[in-house]
Amino acid sequence: MGFFETLADRIEAVDSVVSVGLDPDPSRLPETVTDADLPRWAFNRRIIDATHEHAACYKPNAAFYEDPDGWRALRETAAYAEGKGVPVLLDAKRGDIGNTARQYAGILDHVDAITVNPYLGRDSLQPFLDRADKGVFALCRTSNPGGTDLQDLELASGEPIYERVAALADTWNANGNVGLVVGATTPDELETVREIVPEIPFLVPGVGAQGGDAEAAVEHGLASRPDLPVDVGLVNSSRGIIFAGEESSRPDDEATYFGAAGDAAKRLKKRLNRHR
Repeated sequence: MGFFETLADRIEAVDSVVSVGLDPDPSRLPETVTDADLPRWAFNRRIIDATHEHAACYKPNAAFYEDPDGWRALRETAAYAEGKGVPVLLDAKRGDIGNTARQYAGILDHVDAITVNPYLGRDSLQPFLDRADKGVFALCRTSNPGGTDLQDLELASGEPIYERVAALADTWNANGNVGLVVGATTPDELETVREIVPEIPFLVPGVGAQGGDAEAAVEHGLASRPDLPVDVGLVNSSRGIIFAGEESSRPDDEATYFGAAGDAAKRLKKRLNRHR
């Protein structure tokens, strides 16, 4: 079964398109986990316990695991999430040439999908694309303000670069495993990209702490494919869910702290489902 078939089943089972970003910033971890052998893993486990009933996917960002203990924590996190029946999308933004790309693609042995950077061209992504059972989300129109520096530049054809990336992704999708990253902070561009690629699912960041457009994220982020039982796509929130406990009534109480994350995930699911 391919990634998007697995994701469709998960979306249908929990009635949710919420992606929970697992970005365990060590400087923000609560004291209840800081004495653990692997604090980031201890934190993620409690977040997963609190949110898995509302999560279509978990999206750990590789930047928060770039050290020996971090990679151990990431492996434990991925295995635990899969044990709960939730697929794992690693936000790693990989992309390189030749043998290097093949080595990077090896991380797909441990997760269900990955984000990639398409700006080195198709050959830099081929080792990922060849993994037909894995999801490959190419950066297209990102949610950060500086994304306009390159992604909006106009080509000789008159189209901006992000539109060309979307069109290319369609040609790379021979295995039906390609998705695009398109931010909710740029709803007009989200709509434009959807018109270019009607059947490619999007990962839509920016709805949480960045304040992106939830309605546009759902309306344009989900793809209808004839081979899938539900519209498929993901709307991600990271800090807005996993650190919701910082604003809770008793942030020093473990049950209250992590319960707030579960409540935040549930609220986002309900908010998004109003537009599905």
